[in-house]
Amino acid sequence: MASSLQREEVFCIFSSMARHNEVGKKGESLARYYLEEQGYRILEANWRYRRAEVDLIAMDGPVLVFVEVKTRASDAFGKPEEFVTTQKEKLIVDAAIAYMEAIGHDWELRFDIISILYQNDSDYQLEHFRDAFFPGLEG
Repeated sequence: MASSLQREEVFCIFSSMARHNEVGKKGESLARYYLEEQGYRILEANWRYRRAEVDLIAMDGPVLVFVEVKTRASDAFGKPEEFVTTQKEKLIVDAAIAYMEAIGHDWELRFDIISILYQNDSDYQLEHFRDAFFPGLEG
């Protein structure tokens, strides 16, 4: 049987995970609202392809945009956008190719990152990185 200390540690871990998930969902909502305010037309949210999930897929005029949203409550361990790894980029690109094939899009596309430091709905910082990465280019 677990001691009360172990139960408290487990509760803290699950509580922290729940807060992390909540912050992520809030960030995606803020990013969607921001893009819509900028005139983007949102096509998909949380679109899945194999092991990849694209947070938002939108049209910016004639440009198809795949958006990765990174939200953190603190930048103590780095800025949110720094957590988009090369592996994550590759997964997004694979998903983008599949999505473009599915809808018959063969024109311009772009990969953006929206970075959010979130405390609450009225206290957050949002940065939009257009053309954050491009397939085949290593930074």
